[in-house]
Amino acid sequence: MSRNEKLVALVTGASSGIGLGIAQALLDHGYRVVGTSRSISKSKELKSSSDLVLVDGDAGKKETADKVAEAAVKHFGRIDLLVNNAGIFIAKAFTDYTEDDYNLVMNTNVASFFFMTQQVVPQMQKQKVGHVVNISAVLAEQPSGSAPALMAVLSKSPMPAVSRALALEYAASNIRFNTVSPGIINTPMHAGEDHEALAKFHPLARLGEISDIVDAVLYLQKATFVTGENIRVDGGVHAGRP
Repeated sequence: MSRNEKLVALVTGASSGIGLGIAQALLDHGYRVVGTSRSISKSKELKSSSDLVLVDGDAGKKETADKVAEAAVKHFGRIDLLVNNAGIFIAKAFTDYTEDDYNLVMNTNVASFFFMTQQVVPQMQKQKVGHVVNISAVLAEQPSGSAPALMAVLSKSPMPAVSRALALEYAASNIRFNTVSPGIINTPMHAGEDHEALAKFHPLARLGEISDIVDAVLYLQKATFVTGENIRVDGGVHAGRP
């Protein structure tokens, strides 16, 4: 990469919440960004820029992954970072989940990771450098009987394990894989909920902020000797209950 060539990042689920925060922070840090979500081209949240390309599509579909990776290479010539952020959360009792719930969550949370990562690895191998950050959820490691959400556990718990496995598989290609596991983050997803009650889920007794997750992603991107790691940005939930 030449001195004047900017790093290029792909962010899924980039139209709102954590994904929007990550995409905008990367632009602010001088990255070129390809952002995707089902209707991201209609979003007015991301600042228009020559360093930004928006791709509409369902992240759980292979054709969307194809389009996103192709757009990055066509417009910017490379892919340095993929943030697999696309996700959906449905809280229900286990036996209340429907087949549609199952398909929606697994496609959004798991298939999106699978297809997007498959598409970026060959380009990163050509470059002999790259980084993939998978966004999981601490709830997948520390479930709560008072707030059942089995589909979150089922779809997000594999992320730290697959990051470790891929970190080993592609270490020789200098491609890193890491995970960020958030607690409950103050996003539009929780806009209508009781924030005071949600805060009690964390030993630090507050909700996380989008900036907390952004900071973790930026750290991992800079920490080139870190791979196969899972950073829990969860206000201490993983440590136990106070």
